[in-house]
Amino acid sequence: EEIQRETSYPDGKVEKVLKNGCHLIFFPNGTWKKVGSDGKTVTITFFNGDVKQVMPDQTVIYYYADAKTTHTTYSDGLEVLQFSNGQIEKHYPDGKKEITFPDQTIKNLFTDGQEESIFPDGTIVRIQRDGSKTIEFNNGQRELHTSQFKRREYPDGTVKTVYMNGQQETKYVSGRVRVKDKDGNIIMDTKL
Repeated sequence: EEIQRETSYPDGKVEKVLKNGCHLIFFPNGTWKKVGSDGKTVTITFFNGDVKQVMPDQTVIYYYADAKTTHTTYSDGLEVLQFSNGQIEKHYPDGKKEITFPDQTIKNLFTDGQEESIFPDGTIVRIQRDGSKTIEFNNGQRELHTSQFKRREYPDGTVKTVYMNGQQETKYVSGRVRVKDKDGNIIMDTKL
């Protein structure tokens, strides 16, 4: 670009005004700033390789050179971090966070302490504030983990519960109930 005017300041700063209206400001430490002809688009390239861009809509894009990470802050408060390994984090203004991992697993962290993970195979894991966990498998099975038991529900209606003391209880759709002790010995079976 053709230079219209160049000014050197006593502190070592140099400002160049281009014919297209852009301003370039060079600082003694190697940092430089470009102000677009619109006066609203600003790019600062720091001496360490970091780059900060401010867009006309006030979106701020900051690239951390050492970490190879981009942090974008939108005017509505949404923040998006993109890491070099492909992980993307979205931090919403209401406090919710959504993390997409390199394997495409998505984890949602809600403001009330609940978590939800959606795996590439379709499995969904939900963790409640009390620590209980629900797992929904892509084959239609469901599992509930609490501090007292683990329960698996099968698509055919069968429900198998394993209690913390090792006792197992299986309830079949037919109404049959079978209970085993911690060693696997049948202690009750109501064959109908």
